[in-house]
Amino acid sequence: RTIGDRIGEAKASGNLGNTLKILGQFDEAVVCCQRHLDISQEQGDKVGEARALYNIGNVYHAKGKHLSWNMAQDPGYLPEEVKETLQKASEYYERNLSLVKELGDRAAQGRAYGNLGNTQYLLGNFNEAIAFHKERLAIAKEFGDKAAERRAYSNLGNAHIFLGRFDISAEYYKKTLQLSRQLKDQAVEAQACYSLGNTYTLLQDYERAIEYHLKHLVIAQELGDR
Repeated sequence: RTIGDRIGEAKASGNLGNTLKILGQFDEAVVCCQRHLDISQEQGDKVGEARALYNIGNVYHAKGKHLSWNMAQDPGYLPEEVKETLQKASEYYERNLSLVKELGDRAAQGRAYGNLGNTQYLLGNFNEAIAFHKERLAIAKEFGDKAAERRAYSNLGNAHIFLGRFDISAEYYKKTLQLSRQLKDQAVEAQACYSLGNTYTLLQDYERAIEYHLKHLVIAQELGDR
């Protein structure tokens, strides 16, 4: 501020916002991220503007998740305050998405689609969540980003469960399992086995359910995860 560096001030405000978000001070975080947005717009800095929109989305997303943790409810059955917060997150991600499309930033589009999928899932809009996660998946494949691809499959599996399409969920979870093995991520592999066990229980294929739950158990024991 002293040297009149507006872009520097914008970035510093954004960093403050992100730090306050991590500290759980969501309302203060929004103020700082909004400042990042305002200055970026004033300076015609499109990249900064996109980043600020994404960061504000993240603050509302984190706040929504934080508020809903206190209530162990299924996605979609949310108190009004939580719903409004997640809808705000979604709106900022949408604005970010249209801007990064304009900028031709595919990687940023991937991140926006993933977060839109997650917020729509929490809001109980499972068909919308699926559409966004499919876009996320396509971009992850484009970049050869196996970790993002794995997350997309997992999220697609979760959303199909709530639509009662258990067989489709099982296919997505199998892809999650395959990728977690490729990535040598045992904790995620265990999670995928757990999800498959539950899905096969819903499909009333109990032999397979047992098989996957046993695999989950073995990894949990290996990792010493009580």
